[in-house]
Amino acid sequence: MEFLFGILSNVIYYYSWALIIYILLSWFPNARESSIGQFLARICEPYLEPFRKIIPPLGMIDISPIVAILVLRFATGGLHQLYQWIA
Repeated sequence: MEFLFGILSNVIYYYSWALIIYILLSWFPNARESSIGQFLARICEPYLEPFRKIIPPLGMIDISPIVAILVLRFATGGLHQLYQWIA
């Protein structure tokens, strides 16, 4: 069981970093059109889309990715709490 929780925790950790890198790519011209940018878009956009529908941008700043990353962090914390409860 510990192995499963470890894998889920690592997946969430690396996915959070993928989101951060994808967000930072928006600062560089044409970076999202690169092969890495397109790959990250395929794995990050389906997760970010519901947050973008709920949270409108503040001027030119989109804060929905910040909320999405916070949700992943809370999920990691909940996963650790669940593991401690089960163990």
